[in-house]
Amino acid sequence: MDECVWSKNIKMISHYFEHDADVGIIGRGSTIEQAFESAAEAVFAIVTNLEAVQPDISVAFEFEEEDLEFALVTWLNLLLGKARELGMVFCRFRIHRQGNLWQAEALGGKWHADLEHGVEVKGATLTMLSVKQIGTIWEARCVVDV
Repeated sequence: MDECVWSKNIKMISHYFEHDADVGIIGRGSTIEQAFESAAEAVFAIVTNLEAVQPDISVAFEFEEEDLEFALVTWLNLLLGKARELGMVFCRFRIHRQGNLWQAEALGGKWHADLEHGVEVKGATLTMLSVKQIGTIWEARCVVDV
C-alpha cells in the first residue's frame, strides 16, 4: 500500500503510470498554410473517415497569433472547439495568414454515429510542438490528447 504521512516530516510518494492517450500528428505542405491545413486533416482523420463527411456547412473564424507554433495549437484547438460547439465534424480546411492575423474556414457536416471511429480528440498540446521549414517543405507537428 502506498504511504502518505502528514506530520512535521512530510513524506510523500509519487508514482507514474503509462498512458496511451496521445497521438502525434504531422502536417506538411509547400506553405505554412498548407502544413496547417494538412495538420487539421490529420487531427480530424483520427475521429472519422474524412471521405464519409459531406462538406455542406462552412464555418469561418479568425485569430491573432505571432508565434507560428502557438498559432498551430490555437488553430487546431479552435477547430476542435467549433466542431464540438456546433455538433459537427470537419473534413476540409483553409487558412490564410496576413502578419499576425489568421483567417480560417472549415467545411464539414453534422456529426452522427455512423461517422465515429471511437476516438475523440480532446485538444492539441504543446508536446513536441514544432513548425519549421525543411528544404522547400513546411512541417507542422504536435501531440493531440485523445
